[in-house]
Amino acid sequence: MSSDGTLATIRRGLALSPELRIGLGGTIALAVLQMAGRVAVPIAVQQGIDHGIRAAGGPDLGVIWRIVAFTVCALVISTLCGYLMTRRLFTVSETALGGLRSRTFRHIHDLSMLHQQSERRGSMVSRVTSDVDQISQFLQTGGVQLLLASGQLLVSAIVMFVYSWQLALVVLLAFGPAVGVIRLFQKRLQAVYRAVRERTGVMLGAVAESVVGATVIRSYGVAGRTQERLDSSIQSLRVAQQRALRTSVTSFSSGEIGAGLALAGVVVVGVRLGVDGELTVGQLTAFLFLVTLFIQPVQIATDMLNEAQNAVAGWRRILDVLDVEPDVADPDDRGVPLPAGPLSVRFADVSFRYPGGPVVLSDVDLELAARRKYAVVGETGSGKTTFAKLLTRLMDPAEGEVLLSGTPLTSVRFSSLRSRVVMVPQDGFLFDATVAENIRFAEPSLTDEQLRAAFTELGLADWLAGLPDGLATAVGERGEALSVGERQLVALVRAYVADPDLLVLDEATSAVDPATEVRLQHALDLVTRGRTTVAIAHRLSTAQAADEVIVVDAGRVVQRGPHARLVAEEGSIYAKLYASWLEQTRS
Repeated sequence: MSSDGTLATIRRGLALSPELRIGLGGTIALAVLQMAGRVAVPIAVQQGIDHGIRAAGGPDLGVIWRIVAFTVCALVISTLCGYLMTRRLFTVSETALGGLRSRTFRHIHDLSMLHQQSERRGSMVSRVTSDVDQISQFLQTGGVQLLLASGQLLVSAIVMFVYSWQLALVVLLAFGPAVGVIRLFQKRLQAVYRAVRERTGVMLGAVAESVVGATVIRSYGVAGRTQERLDSSIQSLRVAQQRALRTSVTSFSSGEIGAGLALAGVVVVGVRLGVDGELTVGQLTAFLFLVTLFIQPVQIATDMLNEAQNAVAGWRRILDVLDVEPDVADPDDRGVPLPAGPLSVRFADVSFRYPGGPVVLSDVDLELAARRKYAVVGETGSGKTTFAKLLTRLMDPAEGEVLLSGTPLTSVRFSSLRSRVVMVPQDGFLFDATVAENIRFAEPSLTDEQLRAAFTELGLADWLAGLPDGLATAVGERGEALSVGERQLVALVRAYVADPDLLVLDEATSAVDPATEVRLQHALDLVTRGRTTVAIAHRLSTAQAADEVIVVDAGRVVQRGPHARLVAEEGSIYAKLYASWLEQTRS
């Protein structure tokens, strides 16, 4: 990508972080004052030599002391301005990048389940963490240095031309080739540092998977293969970083060569001008100071170029995510709330396929009445879970539409949809917090007394009392301190206090022991009472308790009706499913 691409990335990044422009004028003013203090030193040296030490009639101590006092004051002011500028830049950059991190995180959550499933989680997480951290590091270190270096370069060049345009040209000509080399390497630097950011995401993904999947890794004895995979991602990152550093060092070396040529040229030409009487001793000495001030920002610029490209690569990866338009978008102010009261469901000629895959649901056309319990059953892969995701608008159909009480889901504001429709996922996901805090995700205002009352109403008071710390029991990451059934119990209580009008249960009673299933089924009966319920079920005991069963096979609705009637239809898909389930439960 060209330098225009880099500048476009920076412009877009700054547009997404308007906080960076807050107080920018004051920050630049402080930077100018700091730079002026630095340039005051060679000017003071020149004045001190020419009008103090080499004054007519001998050294003039009064002039020397005044110049020393002026120089000390200039340096104190320069240091103070540098401190204030750095503090302002730190504060502004952290505020701005905190906002960028939040916007990126919200956008990732706005993306559909399809997009989130297509990206490795470690890579997605790295956009919000390490990529933003890389930008922050650059703004707070390299950014400060580049800002000062740019101003110092400009001011020192102006003063050099004031002292001697001939020597100034010598310096510029010496650095001409270095600038050419830096521009030549810029495109290469962009590519290698983008590779570094990508490899970082892959490595973080591998680390996250090895930690989260530690139990499975131990169970199958694949620690060696997992380590090899992790080592491979680390090695790939190391190779990418080495390649980037080699490219950066080559670019930096060109600045060093330019600095050596500039100093040598100034000494040779400066002495000649001094001999001809065109330059005083003080001016030549000051010029050598100015060359140092000129060289320093060039060296800093080449040194910071790798950090800048790393930051730009991180910014570009963030923009890549923000550029993805959510295909399940919140209509927000253009949307409407769901109608008050119980919710009915309508699937109007709905079809769905995953990108590049076969049709998962085909021509589904059905109506579900309000305040009734429905069980959706079928073989694994028949489309049951997809049905639930479309119903809760975690995904949108490829054809047709889903309506709640006659309102298309695509026109419903998320704030209304999420408050009226609740889904309890198959794994009963819990956050790394206490039991109480997990339930309060649904209703933050609930007191401990109200939470205990909810457990009591669902017949779970004795289970809660059996926990080590009751409501204050920590559930661990992903709820792993509890059993699968216990996680489902907490998830059900969370759904209960949310008081939805439509409750969607995805395999809510799967993978639990019989005793927990009895407790869970009793709680389910109470949670689902008086509200529209759609349960995705493998265990057909859920279907037995439903008002109506919907049978899905190969993406199509092939049967619907009460359990008793469907099971009596000999040779039907549901009768076979039920017979197979009975056989499994008896064995």
